[in-house]
Amino acid sequence: MNTLKQRLIPFSQLYITLACKISLLEPIALLVARFYVGWAFFSSGLTKLRDWDSTLMLFEYEYQVPVLPFELAAYLGTFAEIVFPLLLIAGLGSRFSALALFFVNIVAVISLEDIAAAAYAEHLLWGTLLLQIVIFSGGRFALDRLVEAQLFNSKAWSLGT
Repeated sequence: MNTLKQRLIPFSQLYITLACKISLLEPIALLVARFYVGWAFFSSGLTKLRDWDSTLMLFEYEYQVPVLPFELAAYLGTFAEIVFPLLLIAGLGSRFSALALFFVNIVAVISLEDIAAAAYAEHLLWGTLLLQIVIFSGGRFALDRLVEAQLFNSKAWSLGT
């Protein structure tokens, strides 16, 4: 039994070392997720703004947004796709912005009757990344941490958190 423990000790030390190194990647992964999803939604919002007549036509005939009139849905959707991605990329109100975009993502999937498999997979990826941000916040490289440090005089920017 003693020899088994002695054989497992190096593996447990390796596991601990790897876990510590991987945990250092978390803030980078959250930053990349914020930028990736934020850019996808922001560029979609810019496309809607570039040709507003087409946007209104799409919301009237193609997108079947439940409950809302198509004009209101177009304005709200475009607003959400411009404002929340900017906040998300900056890391301001990261959880709130990610949650708002998560619901925009759900409405987008529900609103399209025929969605291609590749588009559906992309929406699933975005939803997963957004939920990650809702759960873990924007990470160490978000402006939320700076605001938190200023408001609560904490050590939010230290490497230990």
